[in-house]
Amino acid sequence: MKQLRIRTLIGLFLVAGVLSWGGAGLWESFGTLPSVPSAAPIVLGAIAAVLLATALSLRNRLRAQRERRPGAKGVEPLMAARAVVFGQASALVASLVAGVYGGVGVFLLGRLDVPARQDQAVYAGFSVLAGVAVVAAALYLERVCKLPEDDDTAEGAAPA
Repeated sequence: MKQLRIRTLIGLFLVAGVLSWGGAGLWESFGTLPSVPSAAPIVLGAIAAVLLATALSLRNRLRAQRERRPGAKGVEPLMAARAVVFGQASALVASLVAGVYGGVGVFLLGRLDVPARQDQAVYAGFSVLAGVAVVAAALYLERVCKLPEDDDTAEGAAPA
């Protein structure tokens, strides 16, 4: 399994932001722009909290397993792989969602004369921050579950 690249996540964020900014302008020219849900930053924050809790739990269990503590509960490799896949998928989706809310937020910044638009811009800004928190927690989870490098190819030993 390959690690996520920050470049990929930033690229997704920027492309989604530019497309949503343009889409918001187009939508506004034909009617009223839909509002940013006030629950968006809450949901993204909850996902970030779940990812962080999973990462901390796995980190502690892996540390106890490495130190061979008595009664240490080990980590099954399939569970760790599923956690990494969950983290990677969450990071990709959160990058897209944060880009969409970022693009809408930038569009709304130019139209802050209406108080409702100010609230929408704030919700969009908090959604972007919560999306960044999801990406950070997912990358941390991926780092926690990374296997150590193999030291099988010692000096003088032939590779298998």
